[in-house]
Amino acid sequence: MNLNNLRADIDRFLAEDIGLGDITSESIFDAGSRGKATFVAKETFITAGIEFLTAEVFHRVNPAINCQSQPDGKKATKGDIIFQAQGPVLDLLRGERVALNLVQRLSGIATLTRQFIEEVHDLPVKIVDTRKTTPGLRLLEKYAVKTGGGHNHRFNLTDGVLIKDNHIAACGSISQAVSQVRNKAPHTLKIEVETENLTQVEECLAAGVEIIMLDNMSPEMMVKAVEMVGNKALVEASGGEHNNQLELAGDLTVNGIVSLGDFDTGKGTIRQTDGTFDANGYHVMLGYRAGAGTITEGTYHLSGGQLTGAFQLQVGNQG
Repeated sequence: MNLNNLRADIDRFLAEDIGLGDITSESIFDAGSRGKATFVAKETFITAGIEFLTAEVFHRVNPAINCQSQPDGKKATKGDIIFQAQGPVLDLLRGERVALNLVQRLSGIATLTRQFIEEVHDLPVKIVDTRKTTPGLRLLEKYAVKTGGGHNHRFNLTDGVLIKDNHIAACGSISQAVSQVRNKAPHTLKIEVETENLTQVEECLAAGVEIIMLDNMSPEMMVKAVEMVGNKALVEASGGEHNNQLELAGDLTVNGIVSLGDFDTGKGTIRQTDGTFDANGYHVMLGYRAGAGTITEGTYHLSGGQLTGAFQLQVGNQG
């Protein structure tokens, strides 16, 4: 991951959130007020974005902020302190929302990825992501997939040949599209083709396609397709319900890939109610509730110099 590009992204995120200044905090605290910020897990999840990203956010606000982070890829349980920072209160408050947003998003992705990995740990398949990522967050979200134990598919359109339905429709046939690619693309690249029925699978086999994607097929059709392919090509199951794909992976004996856009896309939005984040539908990935991987944010109440919640701020002489 290019650190300069990451820092530029973080600067944009902070500028979007801070605007011309934090009018609330600047009205309450002076520049000399110092404090300690603590991120506390409110449930069990796999950490992602804690090890380097959270500290980088605060350091872009003020390089003098002292940060202590837990490693990524570890299981955090309720009550665990996963991150702490000490420095000027104004700077801690300027960075906390961006840091929390990123940690919530990436930890949610890593947590669901780990759940999928555990479901297929004894099967000859790989769990991979897709390009259905949040614009501007692709590198980070794919990092979260790897942190959870998954594998990355293409990062961008340059990374590999994938002939999809729109290519086939515009070109006229799978055979024609494959022929065109072989004439123009580097010979070192494997060719993958998206199929929706058994006729297309048969056409892929005749064209010598290396990877055949079975997209949105019924379980019955997918079983027949895998039998047709045998060991002639690598099979990728995509689309549809992830449970069907994973159950089928247990029934099929060929090596293959299960690609899940569940890591990247979300049905529903996150809403804030009484200081906590709840899910209206699904959060981060299709198929699972937002529980796994979200870090709830407690209501802020000043009590003895400490704000309670997942993000805690102690105000005083913290050094």
